[in-house]
Amino acid sequence: MNQIQKNESGTFIWRVAAIHTISYFIAGIFALLFMNYKAHFASESMSVIMRPVDDPVVALGPGMQIIRGIIIALVLLPFIDVFTSKNGWLKFAGLVLGLSYVSTVGPTFGSFEGYIYTKIPLQYHILGIPEALLYTSLFSGLLFFWYKKPGRAWNIITAVMVVLIVMMSILGYLSGLGLIEQ
Repeated sequence: MNQIQKNESGTFIWRVAAIHTISYFIAGIFALLFMNYKAHFASESMSVIMRPVDDPVVALGPGMQIIRGIIIALVLLPFIDVFTSKNGWLKFAGLVLGLSYVSTVGPTFGSFEGYIYTKIPLQYHILGIPEALLYTSLFSGLLFFWYKKPGRAWNIITAVMVVLIVMMSILGYLSGLGLIEQ
């Protein structure tokens, strides 16, 4: 890692964690509203492995993505030059989509391994494609754009959005447990 990258580590980690959290939240809301995840997760095939969307832990999930975002950033830190190179966002999008969706280590929905080794009906493998494409596009595009056009406004907007996502997640979790009324 060169000197510029060492000085950029904290910035990179913040940007990746924030953009991941925001992109994950937007893609999840999209999937919930337009892909009918509530009904699909309650189906006979999916209810065995997926929590219902109104489970308190599911409500906590988006807020916990800041932790996952930090992990993703630490793993990707050695590849910071990819983001700032020509067509960097496309390279990054391919990397994210390829390693986190299509070619996962285990047999997850929509992955190569999932098609082979799971008994999950094909429709559920295909169902996740729009969400994965939306997340990948937002994550790679926003991160790349933030590097190409940095500014204080990005920090303010993303900080506010991350705080709101974390607060909504905590409130949803507490509400799901019945500790606060809706």
